Amino acid sequence: MSTPNQWEDPSADLAKMKILIIDDEPVNVALLEEILVEAGYTRFESILDSKLALQIYKTFLPAVAGDTFLLVVILTADTNEETKRRALKTPATHFLLKPFDHVEVALRTRNLLKSRRAHQLLDNQPAGLEDAVRDRTAELRATVAQLQKTN
Repeated sequence: MSTPNQWEDPSADLAKMKILIIDDEPVNVALLEEILVEAGYTRFESILDSKLALQIYKTFLPAVAGDTFLLVVILTADTNEETKRRALKTPATHFLLKPFDHVEVALRTRNLLKSRRAHQLLDNQPAGLEDAVRDRTAELRATVAQLQKTN
């Protein structure tokens, strides 16, 4: 494995996110796994049979589990415009043509995971704010009680 380049250095937070690879060609799976490892990702699962995708998804629970923000990158050698349109009508987030550039795959992976992390933070923000308000209210009540006690 080579020394990581600037495009290969995901934050520790992103490197912990799970990625599910589905491709019917073992060579493609091996190449994608190599790209992910070189880019610093270690939590991925790969399958060759797309019919198993839902089952594996449910047990592996990739980074997108539990909500509607599904990150999907379609890699294909089919350059037909209709194929591209049909793919982009699915939940696909990105569409890359084979043969793909390794740097581009690593960068898109990083960017998608950053988007995913931002989405998670936004989803969790209301709960975090509610917790902060609840904590601050408890502190204020304790302060008021202390002031009343001293008066």
